[in-house]
Amino acid sequence: MALLACVVFPAHAQKDNRDVSIPLDHFYVERQGPGIFRRMLSKLTFGLSTGYGSSSFRHTFNGWVLYQPAAGNPVLYNPANPTQAYTNWFNRVASAPLAINPADFQVNSDTAAVGFKSRAFHIPLRATVHVEFASRYRIGGGYAVEYTHASDFKPTNYAASIRPFSPAVSGFLLKKYFVLAGVSFYRYDNYLFSAELNFGGFSLGSQFDNASVKKSMLINLALPVERELSEYFRVFIRPSFEIRNFTLNVPEESRSVRHRFNAFYLNIGATYRIPELPRCFEPKCRAQINHAHGNREYRSRVHPIWKKQNPHYGENYPNLIRYKGKNKRKLNPY
Repeated sequence: MALLACVVFPAHAQKDNRDVSIPLDHFYVERQGPGIFRRMLSKLTFGLSTGYGSSSFRHTFNGWVLYQPAAGNPVLYNPANPTQAYTNWFNRVASAPLAINPADFQVNSDTAAVGFKSRAFHIPLRATVHVEFASRYRIGGGYAVEYTHASDFKPTNYAASIRPFSPAVSGFLLKKYFVLAGVSFYRYDNYLFSAELNFGGFSLGSQFDNASVKKSMLINLALPVERELSEYFRVFIRPSFEIRNFTLNVPEESRSVRHRFNAFYLNIGATYRIPELPRCFEPKCRAQINHAHGNREYRSRVHPIWKKQNPHYGENYPNLIRYKGKNKRKLNPY
């Protein structure tokens, strides 16, 4: 009987010990992370920039004769129809009757190189949104509005015989829409070097005869350099070169004038990624790490977006007072 009690009672005691143990979930609440909508939104990076651009409008003539009257601006005419002249071939062709004086200067574009050029500047406002994946690739899109100002057009040849002329419109808004694709190829400390391609279309605005304008695709090649201020916020400088052109048709003559205005840009701006965790709602909370109130998880409310932070322990005050300022030179700063 004693042997039986020795066998039964320890087993019974061991079972009781398991029963009275307190589960850890009485002390630790399972945290609820962000919802699916917030997680999807946190994958998006928004960018905004401005800067300066410089381009050169150049147009050449194919099958036209350029005629410079004794007074006034130069005009174009079709050699098969020398009684009709065309002016303002930059944004909206205007026609006028032509009476040729043999003593005036004229040159056929089929036998001589002739054209005009104008320097222009651009003030862009550019907005983008993209998704980054695999820590180096990005894809997205954007929209830009640029104030463009073109100076007087000067002849590329025969400057002594052909007068410069002022376009009917010198300032206009250039609108661009594009797809963005890029790859980061080098990192140095908090600096990120990337290559980026934008391609899409553009609009010249209502001051142009859009029914007679045929536009090319817009191609922009850039090498942005980004400075990471935090995991959400970056500033950048973006040099780029853009290729584009448009053709202004003259319906009465079934001919056209082609304009090229490739440009170089230097943009400065910032990007911001929406955090995955919502900001802590408690005004007096000074926790620097990602933390929970109840079963909901929050990020710190004391992390400035312009300062790099470690979400596990925070970096608002990474250096002790003893290592700052004049204390660095003291043997006993306290």
